[in-house]
Amino acid sequence: MEKLAVVALGGNALLRDNEKGTIEEQEIHTAETLENLMFLINAGYDLIVTHGNGPQVGNILMRNDAGMQLYGITPMPLDICVADTQGGIGYMIERIFRNILNKHGIKRNVITIVGMVEVDPGDEAFKNPTKRIGMYYTEEQAQNLSKEKGWIFKLSKQGEKGWRRVVPSPTPKAIFNLEVIKSLARQGNIIITCGGGGIPVYYDENKDVRTVDAVIDKDLASSVLANGVEANEFYILTDVPFIFKDYGLPTQEKLEFLDYKDTVKYLEAGTFAEGSMAPKIVAALSFIKSGGEKSIITEASKLEDKSYGSKITMEYGV
Repeated sequence: MEKLAVVALGGNALLRDNEKGTIEEQEIHTAETLENLMFLINAGYDLIVTHGNGPQVGNILMRNDAGMQLYGITPMPLDICVADTQGGIGYMIERIFRNILNKHGIKRNVITIVGMVEVDPGDEAFKNPTKRIGMYYTEEQAQNLSKEKGWIFKLSKQGEKGWRRVVPSPTPKAIFNLEVIKSLARQGNIIITCGGGGIPVYYDENKDVRTVDAVIDKDLASSVLANGVEANEFYILTDVPFIFKDYGLPTQEKLEFLDYKDTVKYLEAGTFAEGSMAPKIVAALSFIKSGGEKSIITEASKLEDKSYGSKITMEYGV
């Protein structure tokens, strides 16, 4: 049996912060990233790919707002917006991946699965929404929308920009259609799923599937997926080639080989930045703790370099 890898594509794999976000820009970056994944394909890995959707779902939410304000078009709820991005981004990745495989003379199916992820409606995250989404509003607009829709707002991190809606970010519990995803991947098909962390849902008392206004962390959902399909390795692709201790400070230090215990100590000591590297570390540790062989955090362009990335294992050197 070939090794199975789950690869979580960071936002920069599709779109850069300083760009407009045109489809042409996204296609260029997607092609560059997927070309780097050919290293794993050529090494014989079965492959499941997940991806972020932050900028894209943000744009959809702003189109929602504009359509409502200008034309009275009923906005779609957050779960539909996440599903839209899964379909659109998944289609883009699938089409470009097929072309890259064709260029390399490799015949493999590429399949996009719009994926739901189960969360607990009693998760503590619902008591303290923190994930900012959508456009910026004035204080008056935020107050009116809060009264009208029950939305919760917080002042933006750059306060002068205004107020933004915040939603919970609950912990993912289980991936829907897990056995199907695993079976297809183990047959040699490349699977694209869990985009944007998946669509958060829960079971009600009648076992019906219900939706919640929430956003799931993409890397944490990918970790749950990786454990569920019994992946050997879990890759988190980001915009830095290594994990750094005290990143950006005079005490900055590259951490290339990490074991589980030391990584936990670094995390608890606040070594990794909240909101950027820390959630990736949590996802990697979760994968290792639940039986994964190795988790690697690196930049996509470094994959083919044998010394690439920071590697986390249960024991150093394993």
